[in-house]
Amino acid sequence: MENLRTLFLIVALVLILIVVLAEVGSLGVLRGAKSEVGSIEGLLPSEGEVREAFEEDVDRDELDNILSQDKPPGMAIPYMALLDGALLFTVGLMAVGLLLGERVHARIQGVLTLLFSIFLILAAIGLIIAALVALLLRVALFLAVPFGTIAYLAIYGFFNRSGAIAALGLLMMLKLGFAACLALAQQRFLQNLGLVLIVITSLVCHLIIGFLYNILPRFLVNITDPIAAIIVAILAVIWALFLLVGSLLSVIKALRIDRV
Repeated sequence: MENLRTLFLIVALVLILIVVLAEVGSLGVLRGAKSEVGSIEGLLPSEGEVREAFEEDVDRDELDNILSQDKPPGMAIPYMALLDGALLFTVGLMAVGLLLGERVHARIQGVLTLLFSIFLILAAIGLIIAALVALLLRVALFLAVPFGTIAYLAIYGFFNRSGAIAALGLLMMLKLGFAACLALAQQRFLQNLGLVLIVITSLVCHLIIGFLYNILPRFLVNITDPIAAIIVAILAVIWALFLLVGSLLSVIKALRIDRV
């Protein structure tokens, strides 16, 4: 590719790799952050059976352990690794094409994309089912007044919303830096409609997650969180299907060329 600034391409790859690792919890992006967890007890009566049930069911040590984890809170942010993983794969495949000859790269691109898209679809479907089960469980508990609601408040009534918003902001900055470096590496990347659209999709998912985290009171965020995760996973499936169709066409084309 003419006029390619290799350094900017490498920086772009490093940034998107950091984003994916942070989303799956391999990096402590929230290390040292203070947890913004309101007192659940403030939602309950000062005395009576409801208060006693809450005090008996809540494991304080387990609660503190959950809040001290370095992983991004909730399900939606880790699910972003599906979309950003596809983005990393796409740009990485372009970078590999710089090392290999165009002819060799054309042969392996279709096969690698085919395998990756199948894996992504299966992983996304499995995660959609997991998020749907979590959503139904939490809604069922919350609506099962009074003891189901008590159990919901004890287990899911807190959410580290400030930590999640901080993680979203950090990941957004990294992605904007990735997009800027990609454009500086070669302006023709901006002419790749599929690449531009998947970057936009990833950024829009940040807005969707942030909106669903703030639309309801904090003790209900554990219900909107799996909804956001399902939306992200569905978008990942859609993009994986596009990759799958493109890879099939590429493989068929390569086979025809070989026969000729």
